[in-house]
Amino acid sequence: MTNVVVVGSQWGDEGKGKIVDWLSERADIVVRFQGGHNAGHTLVIDGVSYKLSLLPSGIVRPGKIAVIGNGVVLDPHALLAEIEKLGAQGVKVTPENLRVADNATLILSLHRELDGMREDAASNSGTKIGTTRRGIGPAYEDKVGRRAIRVMDLADMETLPGKVDRILTHHNALRRGLGEKEVSHEAIMQELTSIADRVLPFRETVWELLDKQRRKGARILFEGAQGSLLDIDHGTYPFVTSSNTVAGQASAGSGMGPGALGYILGITKAYTTRVGEGPFPTELKDEIGQFLGEKGHEFGTVTGRKRRCGWFDAALVRQSVATNGITGIALTKLDVLDGLDELKICVGYMLDGEQIDHLPASQGAQARVEPVYVTLEGWKESTVGARSWADLPAQAIKYVRQVEELIGAPVALLSTSPERDDTILVTDPFED
Repeated sequence: MTNVVVVGSQWGDEGKGKIVDWLSERADIVVRFQGGHNAGHTLVIDGVSYKLSLLPSGIVRPGKIAVIGNGVVLDPHALLAEIEKLGAQGVKVTPENLRVADNATLILSLHRELDGMREDAASNSGTKIGTTRRGIGPAYEDKVGRRAIRVMDLADMETLPGKVDRILTHHNALRRGLGEKEVSHEAIMQELTSIADRVLPFRETVWELLDKQRRKGARILFEGAQGSLLDIDHGTYPFVTSSNTVAGQASAGSGMGPGALGYILGITKAYTTRVGEGPFPTELKDEIGQFLGEKGHEFGTVTGRKRRCGWFDAALVRQSVATNGITGIALTKLDVLDGLDELKICVGYMLDGEQIDHLPASQGAQARVEPVYVTLEGWKESTVGARSWADLPAQAIKYVRQVEELIGAPVALLSTSPERDDTILVTDPFED
């Protein structure tokens, strides 16, 4: 038995929700370890859809403990709204099944406002990043700038006013520079005191909780948000998120030592999608790209933005396998490829007349690369709902085997529809 870390191996939207839910049934604790409510996923359980942005997937499963780790930036209003929404669907969220790290950073209204101001200014200059305007980046900036307000601060009204003054010194200087109205001390104090009594019951010393549970033999599932190619260090910078999204963050973002992480499962879509700005070597702007988008229902869970679609990029996923230490992958949305005459897989790139096997870190070089493809025969039969290898067409199996070979990692799970039970299990990550 081992613990499992789930990460996205592409630009997010790989189908983590279904896989994490599938795994959470086997887990005792599900931990969210980075990001905020800027990424979402949809769980479909007994025909009911649950859309989650901040809460760990295990929250919809009775008898599980859901944990929001210190690596998450927490919008308390978004948290309370999500709890209320789940309650209306019959899922009761209490301090018994949800714990929030007391050292997690809070997202405030001033973070959301600054996010929007910057995106508007960048749009005018043609340098837009494409953020969700939810305050994630500014909150992480305050965290590393050592001026953030954290969950634990809501319980200490003696020191909180001084911390509010400190954060406002920084933010009001920025707002003056952007020609915006300053924020008052009283407004932020009112914002914090209004939610303190509803958030504080969930607070927990998470590193201690996880250590105790691990020693008792609990199965722990670590759930990441976004994808590895949006990692602040290893992604397509600057078109990335504001946190580390790779598997190593599961340790730093939860307080659990890296030796306890166990199996690293990379969620990998059978083609490639991306939301927002940034390089996308295999993007298809033709009828095939439109086919993938429509058949795969490629719209963002949180923003509703249309996703850009393209061929599977083995070079990028191979890079993610290395930076995450991925043990095996869960290959999702294979069924979306049904009906195509031929399929292409990117195996590398041409850059200034030279073939390379990875996406370079330089923004200029990323914009100049041209994909190098291998072409495979497609299949006409349906793979929807397949639950064994025998249910798959021969060409679909050949495609999966080619993916495994090119990325250097085996397929542990294969998903053939949004339904959780339409999954072919090759290796149970908890038992590997």
